Amino acid sequence: MSTYCSSTFIVCSSSSTHRPPAFPDKHDHFGARTASFSFQFKPVLRKLEHILKDVPQMAKMIPVKLLGAFVDLAFEIVDQPLLPSQSNFAPVEELGEAFLVTDIEGRIPKDFPEGVYIRNGPNPLFGGYKSAVSILGKSSHTWIEGEGMLHAVYFSKPNQGSWTIFYNNRYVESKTFKLEKQKNKLAFLPAAEGDPGAVFSAHLLNLLRFGMVDKYLSNTNVFEHAGRFYVTAENHVPQEIDIKTLETFGKWDLDGTWTRPFTSHAKRDRSTGELVIFGFYPQLPYYEIGIISADGKKLTQKVDLKFKRCTLSHEIGITERYNVIMDFPLVIDINRLLAGGPLIKYEKNGYARIGIMPRYGDADSVKWFEVEPAAAFHIVNCFEDGNEVVVIACKARGSIIPGPEFGLDKFEWFSRGFKHINSVGKTDQDSQDGAFFTRVYEWRLNTQTGEVKGRYLTGTDFSLDFPIINEKFSGIKNKYGYAQVIDSSASSISGMSKYGGLAKLHLEERTSEICQENQQAEELIKVEYHKFPQDTFCSGATLVPKSGSVEEDDGWIIAFIHNEKTNISQVYIVDAKKISSEPIVKIKLPNRVPYGFHGAFMPTYSS
Repeated sequence: MSTYCSSTFIVCSSSSTHRPPAFPDKHDHFGARTASFSFQFKPVLRKLEHILKDVPQMAKMIPVKLLGAFVDLAFEIVDQPLLPSQSNFAPVEELGEAFLVTDIEGRIPKDFPEGVYIRNGPNPLFGGYKSAVSILGKSSHTWIEGEGMLHAVYFSKPNQGSWTIFYNNRYVESKTFKLEKQKNKLAFLPAAEGDPGAVFSAHLLNLLRFGMVDKYLSNTNVFEHAGRFYVTAENHVPQEIDIKTLETFGKWDLDGTWTRPFTSHAKRDRSTGELVIFGFYPQLPYYEIGIISADGKKLTQKVDLKFKRCTLSHEIGITERYNVIMDFPLVIDINRLLAGGPLIKYEKNGYARIGIMPRYGDADSVKWFEVEPAAAFHIVNCFEDGNEVVVIACKARGSIIPGPEFGLDKFEWFSRGFKHINSVGKTDQDSQDGAFFTRVYEWRLNTQTGEVKGRYLTGTDFSLDFPIINEKFSGIKNKYGYAQVIDSSASSISGMSKYGGLAKLHLEERTSEICQENQQAEELIKVEYHKFPQDTFCSGATLVPKSGSVEEDDGWIIAFIHNEKTNISQVYIVDAKKISSEPIVKIKLPNRVPYGFHGAFMPTYSS
């Protein structure tokens, strides 16, 4: 999941050229600085729209080299250190060419499809995540930033002989990646979190220097449409890649008809082959939905849903007839930044709603359902059941993005959020303890009566996220889902998400158990687990359906695995029907694969 930031403006005094101070202390007088900042920039707040219109003209008047020299003098770029428990979040170098893999434990099934298993993830340039320090304070990268790096494992069976496996990794070479690579140093100032003044100035300087406030991250997902392959993160449009070489061809904006951000989870309509997308932006229009033709050549529908706020939404759902829109209270607000607050904030007391929209409808056609505020980044599936639209998603009490308010202890905040809810006892809604504990939840939305029914489908044994299904069942009722199992203890120790296993969700099989959180009996679904060895964690798990399969769970789960004790990375292949059994194949990779985000399997890539 990736953040998005918008253009802003600040007047920099001549004193900005002085040497920056040391890091502000985490317990400094943040409130006083915020109040001062808010008072100083109230006139700017009132004139923001007018100022933003003038920024392109300002950029023409100020020499780029002069701005670059100013940034070099006024900002000190410093590393964000990693703890030993965070070692596999550190970036790796490119291999340079595909590597033949021969260390394979087990046998790849004969009916396993030829293709490429590929995963995206953040791999920051120049050694890791950075912060920029100036007289205005500090602005920093968040843990979900970093240039996209693709990790790909190629499965081929020449002349129906034995399997040949190659591994390769490569950066997504977007326009902004090439710019920083050419400069051989950080060019875009970090602008996602930090002191309001520092974040504010970073946005403006990035905009004046490069014409955009943040770089293409392209680090979240990989998808195929109309036989072409794309990588994406929701802060910009996708980049097209060559699936064989991992070469980047350039941005995909449909001949300039879609120039705003693009969801990390586009959904394909099973009946038409069209691609349903959306994009959010912190200036009007805040949220637009689009439909791309089945051949990928044109944008056939584009609708402003007339949101009253900019919601950082990660995923859209579809059914056979509807689009499902998640409007939850993770909000990007420029005015709040200008008033001295954070740019991105989870507003736990804000409203949350789910919209049901006819596939080709407009803003007035959306039927909205008010739901309890929560964080729900990932959808398992959506489908229609009579008059009801069923939405199944991974729901937590609090949002892991963007992190704590500036001035709080960041590590402690994340560590408390990852705690297992059974280990902290009964907590109130406002407690940070266990806030990220994620359970599978079902909303049933009656389009005739407006009634909302909701319930948890999974218990409190394990926290689950990054769900996957057999894509043939996207938008229709399905029996099975899969997810990565969050290791609450390891995640709390490191302050970063670590996934210590896999889970199979039997969506139509019910069981009953006592919920430890409230000591009440709940009717839940059956869940099977596959636990990895100690200190071993995964990322990018996906389902590989068996060629010609009829049953929904006929296939394999494949995932990148890393053992932190041995520092060895592997690919596991697990039978999707027998999720609790040992992996049928373990493929040892030639180098470390850092933890990342979403993976996909592209069959018959060589055709």
